[in-house]
Amino acid sequence: MNVVDLLQTNSVALLLVAGVLGLMVGSFLNVVVYRLPVILQRDWETQARDILELPATEQQKPFNLLWPPSRCPHCAAPIRAWQNIPLASWLALRGRCSSCKGGISARYPLVELASGLLSLVVAWHFGATAEGAAMLLLTWGLIALSLIDADHQLLPDVVVLPLLWLGLLVNSFGLFVSLQDAVYGAAFGYLSLWSVFWLFKLVTGKEGMGYGDFKLLAMLGAWGGWQVLPLTILLSSVVGAVLGVIILRLQRQGMAQPLPFGPYLAVAGWIALIWGEQITQSYLQFAGF
Repeated sequence: MNVVDLLQTNSVALLLVAGVLGLMVGSFLNVVVYRLPVILQRDWETQARDILELPATEQQKPFNLLWPPSRCPHCAAPIRAWQNIPLASWLALRGRCSSCKGGISARYPLVELASGLLSLVVAWHFGATAEGAAMLLLTWGLIALSLIDADHQLLPDVVVLPLLWLGLLVNSFGLFVSLQDAVYGAAFGYLSLWSVFWLFKLVTGKEGMGYGDFKLLAMLGAWGGWQVLPLTILLSSVVGAVLGVIILRLQRQGMAQPLPFGPYLAVAGWIALIWGEQITQSYLQFAGF
């Protein structure tokens, strides 16, 4: 019996593997969320200097997703392998650096925990299938995009576009929907928010959302087809409006303060991809249709 057969026949082993893998990927997502915006910023600055024909800045030290190794933000002490075990290390160190005792943000283990739990949900729902493996990749990508957008109001093309093409690719095999539905989903997803953007701008003279939101909804449509778009838009709009008002009130900021819409789209799209059909059928039954 090979590993795939074992996971297909043993649900406990499948959930264990998915959970551990999710924790490990969550640890890497923490790195991506912090470093990718910095990498993009440096790249933009270099391109701008080239276009403006400005002299180059001093040669910066290499900085990418793998280098330099992780260090304490307070004392720059290197983080050893045993201190980088997802979730367990933070708990063992009680949320503090082993060298300087400086506090380590609880966000790191929370991201790892969220990645692990969402991976469990995907594995439980899809099992050891090609759909499950593909959905895991999408789930991890949505976590990274949500956190980056929450921090910087940025949805990087370097993450969104590959996931969009991957959605079309997997649906060329009919993994979630037909390729035709996936293409319509990508097109309608982009055009729907693009139309809202321009209508809002024509009426108010202001930009209500960023182009990254168009691409994110297009990407979700590429995965789940046009069928997931209505529920995704509805859920993200309602939750975004309610939570947005609450957040602004708690932070005592005006209603003109911009808020990232990407996390709400990502959560709503993820829910629609997994339970969209059940939610829609339940609503229709409740409404008496």
